[in-house]
Amino acid sequence: DVVETQEHYKSRWRSIWIMYLTMFLSSVGFSIVIMSVWPYLQKIDPTADASFLGWIIASYSIGQMVASPLFGLWSNYRPRREPLVVSTAISVAANCLYAYVHLPHSHNKYYMLTARALVGFGAGNVAVVRSYIAGATSLTERTSAMANTSACQAVGFILGPVFQTCFTLIGEEGVMWKFLSLQLNMYTAPVLFGALLGVINIILIFAIFREHRVDDLGRQYKSINSDGEGSDVLDQNTEGSIDHVAVVALNILFFVILFVFAVFETIATPLTMDMYSWTRKEAVFNNGIILSAIGIESVIVFMVVKTLSKKTGERAILHAGLLIVLVGFFILLPWGKKLPNIQWQEIKNTTIPRTAPSEMLAPFWSYPELQLPSNHTAEPVGCPVTQSWCLNTPMIYLAQYISSDVLIGLGYPVCNVMSYTLYSKVLGPKPQGVYMGWLTASGSGARILGPVFVSQIYTHLGPRWAFSLICGVVVVSLLLLEIVYKRLIAFSVRYGRMQE
Repeated sequence: DVVETQEHYKSRWRSIWIMYLTMFLSSVGFSIVIMSVWPYLQKIDPTADASFLGWIIASYSIGQMVASPLFGLWSNYRPRREPLVVSTAISVAANCLYAYVHLPHSHNKYYMLTARALVGFGAGNVAVVRSYIAGATSLTERTSAMANTSACQAVGFILGPVFQTCFTLIGEEGVMWKFLSLQLNMYTAPVLFGALLGVINIILIFAIFREHRVDDLGRQYKSINSDGEGSDVLDQNTEGSIDHVAVVALNILFFVILFVFAVFETIATPLTMDMYSWTRKEAVFNNGIILSAIGIESVIVFMVVKTLSKKTGERAILHAGLLIVLVGFFILLPWGKKLPNIQWQEIKNTTIPRTAPSEMLAPFWSYPELQLPSNHTAEPVGCPVTQSWCLNTPMIYLAQYISSDVLIGLGYPVCNVMSYTLYSKVLGPKPQGVYMGWLTASGSGARILGPVFVSQIYTHLGPRWAFSLICGVVVVSLLLLEIVYKRLIAFSVRYGRMQE
């Protein structure tokens, strides 16, 4: 056996910590604008509707889905520093583009779409991060390392909305820097901050990151993409085939997990603006606080699940996590009788930000006392009358919304870390870049379909249909988990090289 030296151990874990940072910055790049995309889109391009919002959110994941397998393949044969630096540089440039999408005189929504797609393309480095951590940890270290990785991702999701909430203090107008043609406000400052963090990440990758690889027992060996670190090597025992049924099942389960979470985070701002008559600024600020609290909850869950998995195993925890998510969405269904406040709108597009009683189902023009002058400039609030379901669907109470947030914030991180851990263990000692790329791509596909699905179903049919369908999807995923439960074991355990 080749014993790992203390120097090698420290270098290996320094590199893993750089991967944690990269994961953190990737999630910050997504979440730092998630609460403000809708109000910013309305501000820069009035032609954009809620349906287009779904495409804006999904564009990030389209870019990530395309890039993940490519970066994963790249990392299998070349030093991982290369795809990491290139992907981060793309994200930095895309964030700078997002800061300027308000400048063109037309088609602004398409510039925003392009910017978010490129940020997502840069985030394809998640596959490189996960594959490196899977290869640089022993089987006993894997669950803890994957939990830490997901915790860093969750911290990114926490701090992203926190940064956004802090930047709301700048206001919608902000400061105009004429020499850069840049309007620094609550919408552009967060992405510029994200770009700065990306530059710092690139510097740290060059300065600290090194290639390391160990087998399932923690013994050091050199991988094909090593750039010289580690002279003591072991021959890698890769005999035996990967259980592709388990691999496909985990890809499907991961798709469902990311799908339901994408629905949750996409619908937060429109739902609260419709149900609670929040303004754009209130929706961004309040949801930022709520999601930040949920993120803190998620980090605590990641820390607890590392210990709990040693006693119960990853499969049982994944099962419990899916059940919690199911309950969370079930609670979110409209159950009461009170209708949301209605945002009436005249044929001439003069918006009337008034609250209509739930009994008021007659045409709004028969109530002249509700109409405001055509030059009224107050921001409209409430559920738009153009969404016909607003007139007959009960409102979702704030207590329901927060309770659902708490449960989803508990179930999602459990499912996320367990699916990644099980996947890396099933794959075994072979290079995992491409496989991790496909897993990331399946998650990105979920982030594409989730926002599009919820924006279409929610806009046209309302929350009752949207959340009922989500509950059905989670039930099907639970059945799939039961079918493949016994196959979700580590590669080394499957071939008798280690005890489970």
